Order: sequence, then structure tokens, then C-alpha cells
Amino acid sequence: MTTLARRTTLALVLSVAGLAALAGCASADPVVAPVVRDVGELQGETVELQVGQVLDIDTGDLAVDSYRGLVEDPAVASFTPGRETGGTIYNPGVEGIAEGTTTVVLSNDDGGIEDVTFTVEVSD
Repeated sequence: MTTLARRTTLALVLSVAGLAALAGCASADPVVAPVVRDVGELQGETVELQVGQVLDIDTGDLAVDSYRGLVEDPAVASFTPGRETGGTIYNPGVEGIAEGTTTVVLSNDDGGIEDVTFTVEVSD
């Protein structure tokens, strides 16, 4: 085998090995993008989520930590309050836990703000 043939073979083997290594790094679970909604657009709406998907609630001008959430069926979805940590702002959200339908009620600590009630439908 000539030197050129050996180098070509080595390059081919290294390329295949590199691709195999990259394939091993790929996640088996697909990444599901969050659903983003403005809190003012949620009243009476139905939000469809997949199991593991999150509804990211944009609170607009109101503080992200001013909202509280009550999920009627916590086996279907869970509420995560908003917060600010180390200069990073995290919006409140609802995560789909299991297939089903539940009602979510958001209330706000700031007086005079009406509760926001909406439905979350979670599919597998």
C-alpha cells in the first residue's frame, strides 16, 4: 500500500470514528420548545402542551414574582412561580406532567388585578 493510500484510509477511518462519536452525543429525547403567551391573552383560552413542555407566561410590566398559580389537577400540570435570581428573570410557567386536561387560575399580589383562568390540555 502506498503512503497516499495509507493516508487516505487513515483519514477515512478517522472521519467515520468522529461521526460515530458525534452520533453518540445526540440526545434520544427531542427538545420541545416552550409555548410563550402573554398573561393578558390567557383569559378563557386553552393552551395545548405536550408532556414535558412548558407554558412560559410573559407578565408584561408586572413583576414576574407577583403571580401565584393554582392548578386544579396537579397530576396533569404544575405551576412554577416567576423569580429573579442573580440578575436573571424567570417568567412564571406551567409544565405539562401527564396526559389530561386541567384548569389553571393565576392570581396577582397587586390589588385590583382580576384572576386569569385558562385550560391546559396535555398530550403525550
